[in-house]
Amino acid sequence: MSNVPVYMIVNLKVTDAETYKKYEKGFFPTLKKYQGQFVTFDDSPQTFEGSAPREGRIIMFQFPSEEKARAWYADSDYQALSEHRRAGTQLEFLTMVRGMPARG
Repeated sequence: MSNVPVYMIVNLKVTDAETYKKYEKGFFPTLKKYQGQFVTFDDSPQTFEGSAPREGRIIMFQFPSEEKARAWYADSDYQALSEHRRAGTQLEFLTMVRGMPARG
């Protein structure tokens, strides 16, 4: 399934905006390095159903394959950068969701 896109879904609460800005500044170059694309973020997501509504920011981005996503996450430059995210947020989850294969 190497040709199936994957989506990264993140839920976090920013606890130190200045520290988190350091992460945001370096995030997009690391994303592009692995052909990732930013989809969206929302600071006020709305939960229609469920017993555990999400608070904080929801972020979505995608990669063309699971291999690219795993390489991005394992990248030493990204891991160094992510220390700013760890220091400036309370991370609830960073989850990879596999897309559907192309039909046809």
